[in-house]
Amino acid sequence: MVMSKIETEEQFNQLLKEDTFLLFKHSVTCPVSAEAFEQYERYILENAQIKTAYLAVQEARPLSNYVAETFDVKHQSPQAILFKSGKPTWNESHWRITYDSLSKAISE
Repeated sequence: MVMSKIETEEQFNQLLKEDTFLLFKHSVTCPVSAEAFEQYERYILENAQIKTAYLAVQEARPLSNYVAETFDVKHQSPQAILFKSGKPTWNESHWRITYDSLSKAISE
């Protein structure tokens, strides 16, 4: 599993064409985000079939805002957003991003 970091709307929109796509919004300066990112990493390492990417909000704020505004999902970081058929079907933030919450959301 290769973790992809994205920074542009074009990269995001390409991934959005997948049936299922998990986006993780990461703050590189936040300890809560660091813990959530570890949960995300652990999950995707054990579930390599999931199409996923992450963005660093400090480096890709325009993309983070684009996602929030386009899909009416309030911006938070850390934040995990699951897209199915191009639409957000689940999102969670902060301490609620766990291996188990990711597993449950993706398996539903």
